[in-house]
Amino acid sequence: MFKTFRISFMLKNTYRTNAILHGIKQLPFIGKLIPDTVYGMPAFKIIAYVIAIIYEISTLLIWKLAYFFFFIALWTMIGDVSRQLQPEFFLHLLIPLTITGAFIHNFMFEAEKHKYYAMMQLNMDSRQFTLVNYFYELAKYFIGFLICGLLFGLILGLHIWECLLIPVFAASAKTLVCAYQINRFKRGKPVTNSSSLLKNGLLLIGLCLFIPGLYITGLLGFTIPRYASWAIMAFVIAGTALTCRSIFSFTEYRAMNKEILSSQLINQMDKSAQRRMIVDRNRKIISLDKNISSNKNGFEYLNELFIKRHRKTLWGNSIIITAVISGLIILASVVCIMVPKVGSGLNETLMRSLPYFCIIMYAINRGMYFTQALFMNCDHSLLTYSFYKEPKSILSLFRIRLREITKVNLLPAATGGAGLALLLFLSGGTDNPINYAVLFVSICAMSIFFSVHYLTIYYLLQPYNAGTEIKSGTYQVINIGTYMVCFFFMNVKLPTLYFGLSTIAFCVLYCIIACILVYKFAPKTFRIRT
Repeated sequence: MFKTFRISFMLKNTYRTNAILHGIKQLPFIGKLIPDTVYGMPAFKIIAYVIAIIYEISTLLIWKLAYFFFFIALWTMIGDVSRQLQPEFFLHLLIPLTITGAFIHNFMFEAEKHKYYAMMQLNMDSRQFTLVNYFYELAKYFIGFLICGLLFGLILGLHIWECLLIPVFAASAKTLVCAYQINRFKRGKPVTNSSSLLKNGLLLIGLCLFIPGLYITGLLGFTIPRYASWAIMAFVIAGTALTCRSIFSFTEYRAMNKEILSSQLINQMDKSAQRRMIVDRNRKIISLDKNISSNKNGFEYLNELFIKRHRKTLWGNSIIITAVISGLIILASVVCIMVPKVGSGLNETLMRSLPYFCIIMYAINRGMYFTQALFMNCDHSLLTYSFYKEPKSILSLFRIRLREITKVNLLPAATGGAGLALLLFLSGGTDNPINYAVLFVSICAMSIFFSVHYLTIYYLLQPYNAGTEIKSGTYQVINIGTYMVCFFFMNVKLPTLYFGLSTIAFCVLYCIIACILVYKFAPKTFRIRT
């Protein structure tokens, strides 16, 4: 077992080391200075290996601290929960979220490349490899929950024994789900992981309603009784003790891992399988209706056919997001009317926390999915023709596509903006009626900005290869930078009027600059990557 762990750990860190070196080579300006032989240079490999080790250690605690603070402890302060009720409120959030997380993200069933290299290429013992890696990740998970459970639990008034029970419960929840999934596999049912679960539209709608409902009911005072929380934790721990034997007695780990990896990784390694996967994926997302046609000409004709054939994946997801937003707005409206105290707090939040919605608009924008579909089902073929890369053609098609993706993203944005204006009115209103309009228009402007942003960097960097994998380091750096800016805005407190007007002006300016950049540089940068 120890030998398996040592090889596994070295393999994972070697893969991460090479990934770090590859990422550095992809950086703009810096990457050009680094030779292709960097992978064999001891000094660079040592630096990258140290970074990989630091990352491995940091994952032990950093994400758990962020989880406990942002998802649980912070809400006791936002909701002004009394000291007496803080332990009950803490467990009311922690237990359902932990059980949900055990299903959505479980180490044993995640498709990772080091698993493919170890079990499929190096032919390591699948049972030993899976169990060793699972319990290593579970130990990290346990230690993180132990530290955070003691830290936040004691601050919020939990007993010491409750704090010590939290990591045992969390680790048991993961293991109980493992036993459940293994038994499903024995009965011939597919294993699920975060990738497959998050593609389930109904499940996503359920999560989007359940999780906000969990917070809202808690803030309204309807929490899971403390003794019920103890009973749930005890039930999960007892269930794990009774079922964990199936994890050790299971012998088909190779077959199970092959099923998990084949859907995501093996096809990426095999070029012929990759082509088959692309064809299959196209059939699922493109309408094959022969009656689809267009009366338009030129690029408008091309665009209309594309939109009609991709209506399900583009407009379908947009409608689902809009439905979820509408449900949340209705729920929040009812709370504002029934609980005026919550309404007054919401009014103050809406008047000063508009920057917070940058991260939300970033998360729901469909720009990246739109560009992936464009490349895979249109540009991948047409980029082989010279006329398609002429400046006038590029700018003309850019404007047409920008109009279409803006329409797709504006549906949930306009619904959200109108909903926020309604909530502002129901929660007490504002002395300046312009705030209602600014709130609505600024949310729409954020949506337009992200639509322009994703389409612009697609044309200027074209990051995808034939398998729609992102191969541009600059593209990834820009995406990370965009996320970090949006995250920074979460902590910015500005009056709605000032921030809203600034957002609208910036959006207009960005659109003009984007068109100029695309016209000048896209003929050189809009190409097929290898």
